[in-house]
This record gives sequence, structure tokens and C-alpha cells, in this order.
Amino acid sequence: MSLRIVVLAKQVPDTRNVGPDAMTPEGTVNRSALPAIFNPEDLNALEQALRLKDQNPGSIVIIITMGPGRAAEVIREAMYRGADGGYLLTDRAFAGADTLATSYALSTAIKHVMPDVDLIIGGRQAIDGDTAQVGPQVAEKLGLNQITYTEEVLSCKDGKIVVKRHIDGGVETVESALPCVLTVNGSAAPCRPRNVKRVMQFKRALCEMELPKDTTWADLPYADQYEKKAYLKLGQLTCADVNADLSQCGLAGSPTKVKNVENIVFKAKESKVMTASDDDINGLIQELLASHTIG
Repeated sequence: MSLRIVVLAKQVPDTRNVGPDAMTPEGTVNRSALPAIFNPEDLNALEQALRLKDQNPGSIVIIITMGPGRAAEVIREAMYRGADGGYLLTDRAFAGADTLATSYALSTAIKHVMPDVDLIIGGRQAIDGDTAQVGPQVAEKLGLNQITYTEEVLSCKDGKIVVKRHIDGGVETVESALPCVLTVNGSAAPCRPRNVKRVMQFKRALCEMELPKDTTWADLPYADQYEKKAYLKLGQLTCADVNADLSQCGLAGSPTKVKNVENIVFKAKESKVMTASDDDINGLIQELLASHTIG
């Protein structure tokens, strides 16, 4: 059984290094001020997709990501690991999108790129928002079944998928009919490393937005390769390409507004060094009892 799989991936700012310039005056993330990385849980999602591709010969794994030109690096990274190609959804109208506007844009792209999709897989949440809303919202907009908190795909055959999901208090095994949307936990299997042969094959893959200004494909070094190898030209989609309603895109379609982002460092007001002596231990217990921390 061959599968048509879309992986939703995002290039995110590395929120481990948030500084004072991390926000724009409009209350959106200043992505140019932070290093860009492949969203960690989207890599877990990619691995589940690639495992299904390995188990089902003839399957196709396509990446869809939304962002500026540099976000195409996510597509290349996925192709180095085994994905077949991808599309960059990019347009100034998409800028500043919250989860509602993002899920709308992604759902229109999926309908345009792969209307007969079998599986849509994404990370549980992105580290620049931690909302875990985009995957379920995409499922709702497309009218598809969804399984969240996926740990492992146990089987996928005869038009049904069986998934192990990790939830508070335990583990569930869930079956769903295809097509279906899965969101994958960071505790799922890590993504396989880059394949050296695939790196050499796809390292020159570009989307049109990445071309230098006033440059065409024919002006690039190795221009003949772009003529012979269509896979080196990554897909690029705009609002018009996916027939998106501008009122539902970007800031215009985003009811959520971020007031401020801060990097908080917890510091102890005071510290006390203790030994393993009976006196020190008894003294600590007395302090904890007096403050009602214990007892």
C-alpha cells in the first residue's frame, strides 16, 4: 500500500537564546534576530513519515513549510534525510500569522499540492509558540480525523492506521481511518541523520525566492543541472497560487496578539551550604517544618 504523506515542518527561532530584540514593535517575533533551526518535534514527525515510506514501497513524502526564503532550508534538510521534495509557502500576506491564520494557509496549500493526501504529519508543537494548535486546526479545516500526542505508528494498512499515543497517566492505542492528521511528541523516535549521498544529490536544491536579485535559473552556476534535474527546483507557493482569502492570512486573519516576550532567569535569593552531619540535617528539617514546607 503506497501512501501520499505531507509533513508539516517549520523553521523556528532558537528560543533558548531570547534577547531584548526578540520582539518587533508590532508584537511579532523578530526572527532575523535569532538563529533559525528545524523545529525539533517536526523532526520526530519526519521520522515517522520516513518509516512509513520505508515500510510501504512507492510512498511519497512531501514537506510543506511556511516562511521567508531562508525557510527552504527545512525542505533541504528533510530531503537529505529521505523526503521526496517540498513546497515553501511564502508571501508577505502570510507574515505575522498566529495559529489560526497559519493553519488556514497550510490547509489551502495541502489542498493545492496533494488533495488526495493519505496522511498529514507534524510535530506536536513549535518551540516558538508551544500552542500545539496548528495540527488539530489543519485537521478541522480539512475535515479529517486526527490523532495527537503520537509516540509511534504501529501499523498502516487496508485504509486504517494504528497509533500509540502518550497522554497524561498512560499510553493509548488508537485506530483511525485514512486520511488522517497526526501530531508527534518530542519523545517519539528521533529523526535519522542526513544521508551523505542525498546531501550531494540535493545540496543545490533551491526555491525561486532564494535566487539572488535580478538572477534567473540560467544565470546560476551549474545552470545545466537545474535544466536536467527538476527536483533541484523546490516548489514555491504564494497566496494567489493556493487561492487563499487574504482576510484569513497573516496579521489580518490573526485574532491572537502577543504583548511581550521575555527571557526569564530564575535566581536564588540566598543559598546555604550543608554537610551530611546530623546537626545540619536536623537544622534543615526544623527550618522546613517552621516554614510549613513539610509537615
